[in-house]
Amino acid sequence: MSPIDFSQLTIGDTVVEAEIPLSRASLIDYAAASGDHNPIHWNERFAREVGLDGVIAHGMLSMAAVIAPIVEWLGDPGAISDYRTRFSAPVLVPDAESGTPATPTTSLALTATVGAVDAAVGTARIDVTVKTGETDVLSRTQVRISR
Repeated sequence: MSPIDFSQLTIGDTVVEAEIPLSRASLIDYAAASGDHNPIHWNERFAREVGLDGVIAHGMLSMAAVIAPIVEWLGDPGAISDYRTRFSAPVLVPDAESGTPATPTTSLALTATVGAVDAAVGTARIDVTVKTGETDVLSRTQVRISR
């Protein structure tokens, strides 16, 4: 049962804003957990040879990183009934110029706003924008929640 009071949600309200840091260490950790060891996620030379501007984050890592602060706001992962997005640009993760390998080198900026509410039924649609700098990296991102 979601602790969100749907009668208090208003279309256009921002419910979550977050900066999610990513580093090459994040990519290594995700590759180990997922089994996705594609060299575009760790090898600069290979990534450039296949036409990318550099090493990129895994798409599913980006999706997972974005949903985490929304789950935290909800207080109940079971309140999410649907989550969808389009990958509109790769998330480049340059190597750290100095410091430890875990030093974040890029971040995902997310803003989640209420797009629709049906308080009587206890459902809402949360529209999410996700950018790296000025570039939309995930688009048409929506999270449907219910009690």
